Amino acid sequence: MNNKAMYQLTYGLFVLSARDEEQDNGCIINTAGQVTTTPNRITIAVNKANYTHDLIQRIGLFNISILDETAPFSVFQRFGFQSGRDTDKLKDFPVSRADNGIFYLKDHASAFLSGKVVQQFDLGSHTLFLADVTDGDVLSNENSVTYTYYQNNIKPKPEKTEKTGYRCKICGYIYEGDPLPEDFICPICKHGAADFEKI
Repeated sequence: MNNKAMYQLTYGLFVLSARDEEQDNGCIINTAGQVTTTPNRITIAVNKANYTHDLIQRIGLFNISILDETAPFSVFQRFGFQSGRDTDKLKDFPVSRADNGIFYLKDHASAFLSGKVVQQFDLGSHTLFLADVTDGDVLSNENSVTYTYYQNNIKPKPEKTEKTGYRCKICGYIYEGDPLPEDFICPICKHGAADFEKI
């Protein structure tokens, strides 16, 4: 393992990937972090609505592709704005496979890490997985994408609209109506009402 891959891990945006015997899947997450170096462990928090969550719970293995600043918005659309339950997210998309058999992005990623779940914690809407890092490598010299960089440089600016209601600050989905229900979940990116702004 190339331990320098751990230096690329920031509070940023990641493609989390998993697979079972039938299907690969991946989703965008922004909660991954190193918690110890000996043993080398990380945590990821994954929304229970994501199909990738279910694969990780069943198999106990995953990869994280640490996105870099070359990642176009289309990567976020592919892995964040559609469900792997009804879409093949890897169709016509170049990936590589780690020793665990799970894909990682070979382009637009500064590094990848492989994890093996050792414990999980129910957080309500999310599950927190604690995992041993079993593999990893540096893939590019580009800066890793931070959430701020994504908001300022990758995510398209909202278009002007005549609609009234609430806009998702993550993906731009517009909920028409007032008020926005407190338990509303964006049908596109699965973020809650707290990530909506009135328009």
